[in-house]
Amino acid sequence: MRYTANARMYSVNSEAAAAWKELFSWLARDSGVDLDIIDHAFPLALADLWLRQDLGCAFICGFPFMLATRRLKPVVAPIPSKCSIPGRPFYATRLLVRSASEFHAIEDTFGGRLGYTVQDSHSGYNALRHHLLPYYRRRRTKLYRESVGPLTTPRRVIDAIIAGDIDIGPLDSYALDLMIRHEPEIGSQVRIVATTEPAPIPFLAAAPGCPDDIVEELQATLTTFGKSPESALLRDQLCLDGFAPVEIGDYELMLRWDTEARSAGYAHPI
Repeated sequence: MRYTANARMYSVNSEAAAAWKELFSWLARDSGVDLDIIDHAFPLALADLWLRQDLGCAFICGFPFMLATRRLKPVVAPIPSKCSIPGRPFYATRLLVRSASEFHAIEDTFGGRLGYTVQDSHSGYNALRHHLLPYYRRRRTKLYRESVGPLTTPRRVIDAIIAGDIDIGPLDSYALDLMIRHEPEIGSQVRIVATTEPAPIPFLAAAPGCPDDIVEELQATLTTFGKSPESALLRDQLCLDGFAPVEIGDYELMLRWDTEARSAGYAHPI
């Protein structure tokens, strides 16, 4: 049987997308698993990708994974080269403004326009809300005059910031690393004013019905990626040190942050 592979969440530009396709080709060759590398770009819904019965290897954010009643099978989690916790599959959310703006701290953006990705995103919604919660508790009123979204993808958040359509927006730190690696000019157009607490990163997963032996072959092969000399260039292109096992217990943090915000009456970040 052929299984589908997709890295839509971290195919942040054409260069990154090509590198992920190269990785999946390597994975198919070395694991012996027949992978069909598919495109599933915006505006197609990520949820539709996760529902595929032939899914073998695709990224899913930990927040919708933890909320799901029928969960995908975890394969491995990436370890970014600029990891929030060195050597572990963690990331954070960078809160960005335009470089030309007068905002230098997150408090400077209050009263402006806040962007977000989608409500079941950790980096683009749940972590953003958790970071803003202490300010909301102190003020007991909304922090921004407008909440702009769903912007859905990191690319659309960056574009909205640069265009001035929003004053501040959340970016998955690993997605931002990939963007700047292949589009260094972005680094001069935006500025980080805050960073959230680290959290476990989105991971590669397979369909619930994917046979265990297929998942194990994919896991065994991907865990060699970080040490393979022939993969050094690809690791650089993907800003990766390698892959690690998925520790489901780490992702409970996302549910705790969600419950905490809702209990405080701060269901929507604004």
